[in-house]
Amino acid sequence: MAGRMIDFASNGREATGYLAEPVSGRGPGVVVIQEWWGLVPHIKHVADRFAAAGFLALAPDLYHGKETRSPDEAGKLMMALSIAGAERDLAGAVAYLNASPANATGTVGTVGFCMGGALSLYAATKNPAVRACVVFYGGHPHVHPDLPALTAPVLGHYAENDGFVTPAAVHQLDAELTRLGKEHEFHIYSGTDHAFFNDVRPEVYDARAAAAAWERTVEFFRRHLG
Repeated sequence: MAGRMIDFASNGREATGYLAEPVSGRGPGVVVIQEWWGLVPHIKHVADRFAAAGFLALAPDLYHGKETRSPDEAGKLMMALSIAGAERDLAGAVAYLNASPANATGTVGTVGFCMGGALSLYAATKNPAVRACVVFYGGHPHVHPDLPALTAPVLGHYAENDGFVTPAAVHQLDAELTRLGKEHEFHIYSGTDHAFFNDVRPEVYDARAAAAAWERTVEFFRRHLG
């Protein structure tokens, strides 16, 4: 079932996003957070996949109408993004899903990719209403999650050959979360590159790793969101 664009409240103003509802009509909430390209068709398709798996999925448009296929332009959009503004939009998306009568369990998780992966973890440290957090190779030079404040369990998916979010950085985050006693589970997928989940980028897409990460993500959300 195809989703639709909606408006939702974000700290006293309106934000927009793509809402995909499960066929059953009700399910746990999941906020799907974009890569640096914007709210492009790939991210909408990911939201549709979550809906097909039984979740109520909302992908907020953090660039407010802007999107690109150019890596240079995507980098500019990412660096120009207000992290505080993005956090407010994500909090609004969480609140919208929490209040929705289509939320069957009253719980919400976050999942994000690349830039969105960093924001998924950031949102989970800022908002105790986030009950589960999934990170796909998340990184952003201006996003610094408050890890001691984290209450949600975290599932992380990372690439072995990632030059942006390196295995060394993943091991460092793993060690810090372990030191803090935070529940987390990390996977580094052998032979993969950054953005291995993105099936519209054949130069990096890895079907085997993407399928394994998807299965783990759906199971993780079902376990922690109900």
